[in-house]
Amino acid sequence: MDNINILRKEYQEIIKKLGTAELVSDREKFEELSKRKSHLEPFIEKEIEKEKIEKEIEENKKLISTESDQELVSLAHQEISSLSQKKTSLESQLQELLKRENDPSSLSEDVSSIIIEVRAGTGGDEAALFAGDLFRMYSRYAESKSWKQKILNSHPTELGGFKEIILQLKSRDAWEKMKYEAGVHRVQRIPETEKSERIHTSTATVAVLPQFKKIQTAIRPDDLRIDLYRSSGPGGQYVNKRETAVRITHMPSGIVVASQTERNQLNNKENAMSILQAKVSEREREKRLEKTGSKRKGQIGQAKRSEKIRTYNFPQDRLTDHRIKKSWHNLEKIMAGEIGKIIETLQRQFENQE
Repeated sequence: MDNINILRKEYQEIIKKLGTAELVSDREKFEELSKRKSHLEPFIEKEIEKEKIEKEIEENKKLISTESDQELVSLAHQEISSLSQKKTSLESQLQELLKRENDPSSLSEDVSSIIIEVRAGTGGDEAALFAGDLFRMYSRYAESKSWKQKILNSHPTELGGFKEIILQLKSRDAWEKMKYEAGVHRVQRIPETEKSERIHTSTATVAVLPQFKKIQTAIRPDDLRIDLYRSSGPGGQYVNKRETAVRITHMPSGIVVASQTERNQLNNKENAMSILQAKVSEREREKRLEKTGSKRKGQIGQAKRSEKIRTYNFPQDRLTDHRIKKSWHNLEKIMAGEIGKIIETLQRQFENQE
């Protein structure tokens, strides 16, 4: 178990650092290491317990090989059987913990909600319209699951599409259902504005970010630059009237987020902070995965926008997911939010691979 050895070494290094006098004065670093220590303790405790059981098994085996009393030998055999079951159970628990640690797709128990970012890709106005179609598809699917949803930010276009729209979905199982949607979505269809009936190909990108029950990454107010500006968009009574839109820059990471969907500055700031927290936590988790040498499985759940995952072919009334090489028909129903069968198929396929 190379991974547990890496975590064990990290745990020992944290214990040493927490015992140094100079760290006590650095409150932020002390809290960061303390949180990480608490996170690692279940791994270490189970590994130590497993090693203790292994030692007891070896002691019983030695007793069997040297003891002449058959009653004691029989008891030793029973003890080995019981200890072996405990060891198997511990190994299973440890593997599950390691899976959650190393694979971002296994975070469902810690995730309270998710953020879905849909952005227009190549294709101009048609790409923006397709981004709007994807947003509505996800929104209607969320409605069918009775998930709470909230638009955190959007940049609508004159034709009814979106250059960008960010949706928050609150549900314990939203991450498990939606994590496979991240990537490049391609559409092939005749745009409504196309007079020659020529089929256009456009794209939109989807990112899926988990939000945790407990905030994992502390964001210091001193690290933020907050800018206020007037909302922009096609029409609307409140557009360009007041500086209610908020842009937040997290200076240590360079991450920039914004929100202009609400009518007041405070609500937009809250929306922007929700997006920022998810992005900063994701950045930190990526660093940790790289540090432990972990690899993602099947690129599940993050915004790897270079990967074309799906094609929506309207002339042929067909959706094809290129990762699993499977197609579905009846795009009208699919775009109306009936994507349950697609999501379930992806879940089974990727879980079997793991």
